[in-house]
Amino acid sequence: MRPEEFLHMVLDLPEVTEREAFSNLTGFRVRDKGFCYFNEDEGFVLLKATREEQAALVADDPGTFSPSWASGRFAWVEVKLASVDPEEMRELVTEAWRLSAPKRLAAG
Repeated sequence: MRPEEFLHMVLDLPEVTEREAFSNLTGFRVRDKGFCYFNEDEGFVLLKATREEQAALVADDPGTFSPSWASGRFAWVEVKLASVDPEEMRELVTEAWRLSAPKRLAAG
């Protein structure tokens, strides 16, 4: 997946804002809650997920997915853009957005 494909995908979600984050990361937020961070230089994305989803992704394809940090019921997964399937990435980005979006917005 190319970086511009990813950017188009994430910015098409409702009420997403983009801002500089930390360590060369661009952050994406919905109603001021972060759900995704992008490092274009190194070609990876950090996505919010459940702990179970993080473990399943890493177990299924450790060449594409690796664990990042976890806190509470959520965990973050690092995704290599060069090797991720675009349709799977769309599902993962949408789910990360839903985990952060208010219930009414996510339901619409």
